[in-house]
Amino acid sequence: MGWTPYQFFLAGMMLVTGSINTLSTKWADVQTAVGDPKYGNEPHAFFHPFFQASCMFLGELSCLVAFKMLFFYHKYRKTDKDFGPQKFNPLILLPPAMCDMCATSLMYIGLAFTYASSFQMLRGAVVIFTGLLSVAFLHRKLLVHHWLGMLCVLLGLILVGLADIDELESGDHDINSIITGDLLIIMAQIITATQMVVEEALLKKHKIPALQVVGWEGFFGFFILSTLLVPFYFINAGQLSELPDHVLDNAIDAFYQIKNNTFILVGTVGTIVSIAFFNFSGVSVTKEMNATTRMVLDSLRTMVIWAVSLIVRWENFEWLQLLGFFSLILGTFIYNDAVFAPLLRKFNILPPLATEEDSLREPLLSPSENDINYSTNGLKDHETSGKYLPIN
Repeated sequence: MGWTPYQFFLAGMMLVTGSINTLSTKWADVQTAVGDPKYGNEPHAFFHPFFQASCMFLGELSCLVAFKMLFFYHKYRKTDKDFGPQKFNPLILLPPAMCDMCATSLMYIGLAFTYASSFQMLRGAVVIFTGLLSVAFLHRKLLVHHWLGMLCVLLGLILVGLADIDELESGDHDINSIITGDLLIIMAQIITATQMVVEEALLKKHKIPALQVVGWEGFFGFFILSTLLVPFYFINAGQLSELPDHVLDNAIDAFYQIKNNTFILVGTVGTIVSIAFFNFSGVSVTKEMNATTRMVLDSLRTMVIWAVSLIVRWENFEWLQLLGFFSLILGTFIYNDAVFAPLLRKFNILPPLATEEDSLREPLLSPSENDINYSTNGLKDHETSGKYLPIN
């Protein structure tokens, strides 16, 4: 049976808002404007990864507001809609929220140093780290297609990294910034994978609605990171910061630059609004259709981001990056049991999935109704998360 108009709407919303989220953040990164008076009247780059991460968490926090509005509306109308258990301590979501905060901040620093398409593709590394951590801490047995998928993802990461280095000859970045940005994004996937494992352990015990989890993680992330922006104003980060005085972040400078450059304002608002709608549409796509559909849409999101980056000349076309992209997508599909294994079972080469000990039809990386910001490029869109999607 074909999709309903509502399902088309949800799929389109996920694709568009997910793409806008990464592109709007990068759009702000490439702008310059006069900022904090202490830097003088000379325009400088908008380098505020922690401030941008706070904005993303503000968008996630809005999911909690939306959830509460729906909850009280249905309670007032006395409908039978199930909102899951509401008597739980929100602090149980603090550990994954801290993982989300650290991973998102690292990814936004990396995004400032590297290309938007590479940022999106490298988040696919979360497949590898989540698989390994699920074996270590959730005692999950990985099957042949899991290992094969992880191998394809690893090959894709190598190809994307090589494409970035090859791009240096015609790009605006130097080799140190590219390598630093790519490594920070990959490091962030280790933290995102930890977040996923912690969330799965928690959500098996506490059946909390996904939007509510997103909202509470946004709440903790926003207020804690906003508070940390105060000491970040005084901490020298050396070459990791592109601000004139090389501090970790300067929120005052960020607000001045937003005021002085409308494009930065549009990019910042785009980050906040898009992440809220991306999380909502991602959860809804999984419920209304299936996890594989969400995975396909997230792959299309990576293609959209790459296409836009090429059109606006943020980067040049590289064949190695194209090969890396297909390897990453293929690896993600293989890992999530969407390629090869089903075909082999059809011809009885492999036993039915139900007989494979400790295996799951939707493995840890497959987006489910508990996905928080994850996108299968790395969920924390973190996607993320895709986050769930971080990203994040």
